[in-house]
Amino acid sequence: LVIACLLDDDSVGEALEDADLTGRDLVNLTTGTPAQGRARAAWATARGARFLDAGIMAVPPMIGTPESGAYVLYSGSRPLFEEHRDTLAVPAGVRYVGEDPGFAALHDVALLSAMSGLFAGITHAFALIGGEDVAPEDLAPLLASWLTAMTTAVHETAERLSSGDYTTGVVSNLAMQAAGNGTLLRTAGEQGVSAELLLPYMDLMARRVAAGHGDEDGAGLVGLLRLPRAAASRERGAGRA
Repeated sequence: LVIACLLDDDSVGEALEDADLTGRDLVNLTTGTPAQGRARAAWATARGARFLDAGIMAVPPMIGTPESGAYVLYSGSRPLFEEHRDTLAVPAGVRYVGEDPGFAALHDVALLSAMSGLFAGITHAFALIGGEDVAPEDLAPLLASWLTAMTTAVHETAERLSSGDYTTGVVSNLAMQAAGNGTLLRTAGEQGVSAELLLPYMDLMARRVAAGHGDEDGAGLVGLLRLPRAAASRERGAGRA
């Protein structure tokens, strides 16, 4: 069993360039993209190794702490995963997400992207109270409990994307939310806070409402982010550059 956990995908190639991987089981815990995971799997297979790609869903203090909730996503060779499951579970929990070696990175980046959006909202919220007689410690429990309550949207969005029904049972439709965005923006202006973390999402909402979908919830916004195939290829190329 060979474990790689390095800076980036290039580092993995450089470190193992002259290694004899024949008959080895290579598990790559290095953060990368789905395309890199698939390419690295082909690279390992050509060198006679079985391969698993992985995504670590934890920060360092969570590793080796069973109650922390840390886990690692794995994709690629299922026989490799099953054979070494107990060993892989020592530092953190294990979640196998499919034979496609790109799926671990795909899940990893999807989760990290959602986290980035969450952190953006938290950052904006604390910026709003700056300069006021409101202690950050007083806002924190209200903010944490509100965000926790709103996580029900995750399951609701998944169900709507699967069914294609974006209107049945909608509680807060996009037209209402878009209208309310004006208050958020005016408050930011009054408080001397940039709205740059909010505007991209608000612009998507306005586009969807303008296209006649004001009676929906936010699930329909997902489609607005999907680029045409040619444009997506250019985006991927820019990301690699």
